[in-house]
Amino acid sequence: MKVTVVGAGNVGATVANVVALKKFAQEVVLIDIKEGVSEGKAMDMMQCSHALNFDTTVKGVTNDYAATANSDVVVVTSGLPRKPGMTREELVGVNAKIVKSVVEQALKHSPNAIFIIISNPMDAMTYLALKSTGLPRNRVIGMGGMLDSSRFRYYLSEALNAAGHPATPSDVDGMVIGGHNDKTMVPLVSIATLRGIPVTQLLSKEVLADVVQKTKVGGATLTGLLGTSAWYAPGASAATLVEAIALDAKKVIPCCVYLEGEYGEKELCVGVPIVLGKGGFEKVVDVKLEGEEKAKFEESVQAAREVNAQLGDALK
Repeated sequence: MKVTVVGAGNVGATVANVVALKKFAQEVVLIDIKEGVSEGKAMDMMQCSHALNFDTTVKGVTNDYAATANSDVVVVTSGLPRKPGMTREELVGVNAKIVKSVVEQALKHSPNAIFIIISNPMDAMTYLALKSTGLPRNRVIGMGGMLDSSRFRYYLSEALNAAGHPATPSDVDGMVIGGHNDKTMVPLVSIATLRGIPVTQLLSKEVLADVVQKTKVGGATLTGLLGTSAWYAPGASAATLVEAIALDAKKVIPCCVYLEGEYGEKELCVGVPIVLGKGGFEKVVDVKLEGEEKAKFEESVQAAREVNAQLGDALK
């Protein structure tokens, strides 16, 4: 498998590094517009290959999309990252032009590629990538749900430990759907478990409400601490999606995809659980939503439509 990662910043470099470490790809191409950055980071990664025992070739190039030819998967991280105090949605104008250009250039050289979108605002950028290219919906996937679910499991494990129930994030099963948005993402408390035990039996409603809120602002919390967007968890999340495609894993992972009637919605991209395999996303998994979670998902859909409306000329 050949993987291209567009953008050699913190997130893109982490995607390339984790893909190499997972050993399922033959080649990773890291591409950036800034001279020397991708080349230097690729060289640095390759100098780890003996110590870390991987055979994947990591190659860095500056704005040379010919080097990305025949990629099976293209991961798009391009665009400006958030700064403290910014919402993801504030990036829609500037990042729309960047993402559209990147996807079009990559597609010229890799017409059969599956695209994974990380650039923010991720739901709108996924919608833009799909609509501007005319690709089938199974080949354009937004990464946000995987990342938000990882943060949800982290905060649940912290709360469980505090309540006397030993847990690590890997012990917890939890899922976040809806928009990749500080206000409207929907952590599904109702189906979250600790080693098969519903967390609603282990934690109070007040504690669970706190976990939900911390999950929603998980990205902003890290941006405030770091001064820029996080990169380890986003990079690893994207690499996990690439791996599921490469290995035809048929994993159920929440991702941002275009809906055609599922969950009663269409004509937008939003986070829902999907089955991920070699063809991209194979189907949407229907989780029955009730009560507050259903209402929150409907709010998230409306928010996604409002951001899409800001794309304007980028969709032409």
